[in-house]
Amino acid sequence: MGIDLQELRGYIADMYTDVAELPRGKFHFPTGRPILELLGYSPELLDKIPSGALESFAGVGYHFDLEPLREGERVLDLGSGAGTDAFFAALQVGAKGHVTGLDMTEAMLEKAHSNLEVSSLSNVSFRKGYAESLPLDDQSFDVVISNGVINLSPVKDTVFSEIRRVLVPGGRLMFSDIVTGVELPDSVRDNCALWAECIGGAQESKRYLRQIEKAGFKIEKTSPNESYSFSQDSTETAAQKFQVHSISILARRL
Repeated sequence: MGIDLQELRGYIADMYTDVAELPRGKFHFPTGRPILELLGYSPELLDKIPSGALESFAGVGYHFDLEPLREGERVLDLGSGAGTDAFFAALQVGAKGHVTGLDMTEAMLEKAHSNLEVSSLSNVSFRKGYAESLPLDDQSFDVVISNGVINLSPVKDTVFSEIRRVLVPGGRLMFSDIVTGVELPDSVRDNCALWAECIGGAQESKRYLRQIEKAGFKIEKTSPNESYSFSQDSTETAAQKFQVHSISILARRL
């Protein structure tokens, strides 16, 4: 695989800077409140989240129904973007809990902090960091959530190892991501633009689950996000060819 991590991060940062600053632009993936409601997010809870967070949502699934978040839990949102899932989680863990949003894109972090200022929530914080080297203490979270982010990393084994490190024993990883039904050819895997569009980095689903288990997790539930699809014809054509689809996964740290 000829993907350079730093080059890839540049592509991804550029893509999601546009999602932050031009949320109504045309992207290869759906964004905003319409896809949130289509995926299954509660409209009543979405009404309590700043509109600036909702408009820049670019997730691929809904995983909060795999196991309810509990009051007082400490949650890490990996690749938190403008803060949609972080705020959504914060509403569930309550004042005794806390949600930390982590993202690498400056524009998204700026927007998340602006959204936090206009929200009524005091149990959320955002900071800069990378999934491959989390700037967080060992065993400092009960739950890690993520939405369409882990597939963007070319070193997923490192990401899962880092997630395991920051989770308490028995803690859970509860996330949505893009996977494929077949192995992708090198021509797709070596294309940074396709990685940024959530296709190039996707792994064959069974191999992806084995990778999670190898990192020290037990897979407890998987659920397809059948309502998710890409928004541009060219991307959707590639998705159909390689059986690219969204799933949600619940895995427990052993």
